[in-house]
Amino acid sequence: MNLYSLEKQHKRGKLHVIERIRLIFDKNTFVSRDENGIGKDNASYDGVITGYGEIEGQRVYFYGQDYTYMGGTFGLIHCRQIVETIEEAIREKCPIIGLYDGGGARIQEGAAAVGGCGELFMANAKASGYIPQISIIAGTCAGGAVYSPGLTDFIFTIDEISNMFVTGAKVINKIQGTDYLSEELGSGKMHSTISGVSHFNEKSEEECYKKVRKLIGILPPVYKESVDLVTEKFEDKDLSLLSDFLPEDYDKEYDIRRIIYAVFDHTSFFEIQEEFAKNIVIGFAKLGGNTVGIVASQPQHLDGVIDTDGADKVSRFVNFCDAYNIPIITLVDSPGFLMRLEEEQKGLIRHGAKMIHAYANATTIKLTVILRKAYGGPYIFFGSKQLGADKSYIWPKASVTVMKAEAAVAVIYHNEVQRIESIEKEDYLLEKVKLYKEDFMNSKGILAGGFVDEELEPEDTRRRLYEDLLYFNSNKRKDTIIKKHGNMPV
Repeated sequence: MNLYSLEKQHKRGKLHVIERIRLIFDKNTFVSRDENGIGKDNASYDGVITGYGEIEGQRVYFYGQDYTYMGGTFGLIHCRQIVETIEEAIREKCPIIGLYDGGGARIQEGAAAVGGCGELFMANAKASGYIPQISIIAGTCAGGAVYSPGLTDFIFTIDEISNMFVTGAKVINKIQGTDYLSEELGSGKMHSTISGVSHFNEKSEEECYKKVRKLIGILPPVYKESVDLVTEKFEDKDLSLLSDFLPEDYDKEYDIRRIIYAVFDHTSFFEIQEEFAKNIVIGFAKLGGNTVGIVASQPQHLDGVIDTDGADKVSRFVNFCDAYNIPIITLVDSPGFLMRLEEEQKGLIRHGAKMIHAYANATTIKLTVILRKAYGGPYIFFGSKQLGADKSYIWPKASVTVMKAEAAVAVIYHNEVQRIESIEKEDYLLEKVKLYKEDFMNSKGILAGGFVDEELEPEDTRRRLYEDLLYFNSNKRKDTIIKKHGNMPV
């Protein structure tokens, strides 16, 4: 009996799971956990291939659904084979990749299929924070089954191939009398730009698997209590022009990535969720050969404000970095929150609190640099000293205050302005704005109050952050109280 139908899969414009394995893993390294191995007749085959292989010499576990066998649906045996693979990956302390290409729980099995999915979710949750879990949506992932990749760390989708939804368009349209398209409900593009479920959306399967391999090379294979840092790979950079990247006008935009590229190791920045919540930039980079997590406000988009999506983006990333003791470096240039009715209705308070909770509870190394401005909430939310930053810096021309000068003056001098003739109001306000900027929009006040540790020249940023990494890796104090866990405001 031939269990594998490559031709059937090719007709759908997709690679078969066997072909996908060959692209993901180093040549001839994959070892199947199945009794008879890949491509051989196996009476117990249930539409999923499990095993392990090497990516650049590192062992990585794998499970991948075969859509040509019962639509890649989750049956009880199917789920238990995946669970066993996850448990083995945990024992062997190796990352795991899950490739999803199926129609959800197997209807023909009824409760057994649902129970199997529950066992799978439990395994995903058990592995979370101990071994990295990467999901690839290489076709359809539907129904309750979507919560398996939803529990993993990073999700990859592929243009014109991936569809991920709890309820499909056909069902919704029939029940509600609507005419939604599948692309609207669950395409990779939608999930990478609107919902934020997908962390990477690639143009082809080949590009996707290349990027998966790159991510595996960045991530630690398993949680470790302490991390050994590289000390022989640091190279100085000429950053004498770094301050020129920042416009003197606090309201003028620029791309924060220019700062990231300059400060961290050459070509090392690996951005995550590039198309989602563009007002925030997150990703991994190298500093002297050491992996760090980068969180940065992005003045190029919405002036780098905090909104509900941005807060979620930061919170999840900070939690991941903390779980694996990856140092978090935060670059701040933000004027406040996104002031819109729909943001308040979406729960900006709740989402912002989630961001505070993530930073405050993170015990990994936390270093923060205020580049140009941090008004109000963003000063606190972006890894401030008050939320446990091990070292917080401010560049010389940066300012920390409650709000923009014009808004502050309008509040402080409201009554006085009302009594002034209209012809004189403009001159009066301009003078008060000028004085407010002189008094408050500089680094003096926040330094004097001890709310940041030190003023830092831009050209010294790279070396000082590296020195801090080495110091706090040996001397960091983790002041925590004994409790089961906090209650994150999700």
